[in-house]
Amino acid sequence: MNPIIILCISVACFLLAGRFYARFVSKSLGVDSRRKTPAVEINDGRDYVPTATPIVFAHHFAAIAGAGPIIGPVMALIYGWGPAWLWILLGGIFFGAVHDFSALYISVREGGKSIAEIARKSFGATTFIMIISFAIVMLVLVNATFLNASATALTSVIGSAQIGLVKDQMFFRWADEAGGKVVVGGIASMSVIIITVFAPLIGYLYIKRNVSVIQCSLYAILICVISVLAGFFFPITMKPIYWMLIISLYTIVAAGVPVWLFLQSRDFINVHLLYIGLILLFLGIIASGIRGVEVHFPANNIKEGTSHIGFMWPGLFITIACGAISGFHALCAGGTTAKQIKSEIAAHKVGYYGMLLESFLALCVIITVIMGLDMTQYKQLVFPAEESGYTCNPILTFALALGRSLHTGLGLPLPFGILFGMLLLEGFVVTSLDTAVRLNRYLFEELWRTIFKRTPKILGYYWVNSALAVGLMLGLAYKNTVSNIWSIFGTSNQLLAAFTLIIISFWLLSKKRNIWLTAVPAAFMIVTTVTMLVALLITHFIPKGNVPLIIADIVLLGLSTGIISVAVKTLLNYKKIPSSPLPKKS
Repeated sequence: MNPIIILCISVACFLLAGRFYARFVSKSLGVDSRRKTPAVEINDGRDYVPTATPIVFAHHFAAIAGAGPIIGPVMALIYGWGPAWLWILLGGIFFGAVHDFSALYISVREGGKSIAEIARKSFGATTFIMIISFAIVMLVLVNATFLNASATALTSVIGSAQIGLVKDQMFFRWADEAGGKVVVGGIASMSVIIITVFAPLIGYLYIKRNVSVIQCSLYAILICVISVLAGFFFPITMKPIYWMLIISLYTIVAAGVPVWLFLQSRDFINVHLLYIGLILLFLGIIASGIRGVEVHFPANNIKEGTSHIGFMWPGLFITIACGAISGFHALCAGGTTAKQIKSEIAAHKVGYYGMLLESFLALCVIITVIMGLDMTQYKQLVFPAEESGYTCNPILTFALALGRSLHTGLGLPLPFGILFGMLLLEGFVVTSLDTAVRLNRYLFEELWRTIFKRTPKILGYYWVNSALAVGLMLGLAYKNTVSNIWSIFGTSNQLLAAFTLIIISFWLLSKKRNIWLTAVPAAFMIVTTVTMLVALLITHFIPKGNVPLIIADIVLLGLSTGIISVAVKTLLNYKKIPSSPLPKKS
């Protein structure tokens, strides 16, 4: 099959969803452009900062995208491209985009509160604590997964023959004296450092000096170019554990300083790489299709996928994770994004369209990989045999496929595409990390305020809560690989999305609004994710004796049981929930 056919069908579906279904969701929620948002009303200069919608979109998209829509779909391709494509397409439109938009909108309506705080109104303080605890565990898994992926990407090694390099090639660090293997992460390493160093300058320009978004974009692109050029001449290579420590120290700092200093500004710079990457992915697919490239990757490989991951349901749905729906997005929406947008219309644009763009990215990733690799090459990188000595590396898989796609379609040198793929992924893994650690800090602070009548002074310092989040992240990442953590991360992530949709449904019920657009996805995701948690515990974690993941799984199952029980009880007595007046229509 020609890849252009798959791409065109996908684009048409997303455009129709953005044009019609998004409006239906907006009308169902009751979006009112005249209401003031928390960013405008509070505007404290630290967390609540009214910001131009393009910059908020850039921050939100960079934060939610991260490595999720790339790593998950790449790993899920073991089932074949057909099932992965269908779930990303349908899940993104009817599950993920609805989840993201409604979570952001309700957080704005509730004064920028997190989804856990909103749940307190319907379910009480006990459920509030359970949801916060669940979110904290899930974020630790998110952080550990992305920290491990980041260190893996920055130290990735590939055979020089696979990318057409010779021993005297410039700009690379060789992994061996013979020149048989090359470290491809060194350039991305320097780029990440330079972008981070210059991020406060961009924040200062658009927040303190009111420089236009267009000018800031030009400066951001210049910084990206400088960072890559510097990486060519001064690539940095270190052991994975050193990168884990450096990134951990950075996130402790970034989680507490004003949001514009690193979080917004770094995301704003990095999102230009992602936009360019999306364009290159799109052009590579179109050009390769025009040149007659055919997909030789199997559309149906369910039997082999079952042997590597588990039954397609729930395995496929959990593995794809962020490409279709993600509970992490709700934490981003209620944690940082809701405190920045200027109007409820912006919630529509940032929430729904942001998720559609992420699903589009995931689909482009799938098409690029099935064009650039066959099943044998794919399995060598993503599901290597134990005796091979290699570890699961979906990031390198994507980078190699992108390099081949751009080489075949656009005639670009193979190393260029591989390096750009690494840059693309690495920048966004780090942006997701500093966002997630900041969110974890918020949740710890909420938890202490709920547990203690008077919070101990030491737990009031932001760096204590940030360090606690980072310490848990580092401990879990150090002992596990991406493939070990991804399954339980994806499960907890999707389960949090289900809980978010339940909370939204009760909020809509209290406003006497249509709940089916959120209740149906919630029910499906609850059954899918709980089934996966049980399966992982019985078939993977206990047989392998992985104590940290056994504990995490049991804790998640216990919290899930409690939250679901309270939700069912509340639903049976929903008439007791106090009704609020309908919001004014615009």
